[in-house]
Amino acid sequence: ELEKLGLRDDVDLHVYEVPVEYQTVQRLIPALWKKHSPQLVVHVGVSGMATTVTLEKCGHNVGYKGLDNCRFCPGSQCCVEGGPECIDSIIDMDAVCRRVSALGLDVTVTISKDAGRYLCDFTYYTSLYQSRGRSAFVHVPPLGKPYSAEQLGRALQAIIEEMLELLEHSEDKISCQHEH
Repeated sequence: ELEKLGLRDDVDLHVYEVPVEYQTVQRLIPALWKKHSPQLVVHVGVSGMATTVTLEKCGHNVGYKGLDNCRFCPGSQCCVEGGPECIDSIIDMDAVCRRVSALGLDVTVTISKDAGRYLCDFTYYTSLYQSRGRSAFVHVPPLGKPYSAEQLGRALQAIIEEMLELLEHSEDKISCQHEH
């Protein structure tokens, strides 16, 4: 749906489906970062428990015990051996939540600090580690429970555009500080 809607004209949107497989994530996420050198990567995952669109603040390195779709689980139960326990996104999720909620979309947006220690959290941590925090993760409820694909697409469009706006303004401040 987001692919149909698109983003601002100055944004190149690349959409990939990431399999629910630990080993594929460990190969694919670094490869996508290397291929595109993006300003930001936003991962989207479906959570059967979600009833809102949920912005995840951080990814966790350890505690991965569930088997993936290939019936595999990392022996170390972690994403990156020796990596920090938790990595926060450089995106201010509270600000994104406030700004998107203020737009009056027919979708409720909330914040979380725990993406669940399965492939969503694993993917998020892997991307945060790869990008030094230049990633985001959004959990969405299953289609129709309660939102349509169109509602979720519009919400994701607004969320990503707000994230890019915040990122661009923070980079302006950083470059401005270096000039003085």
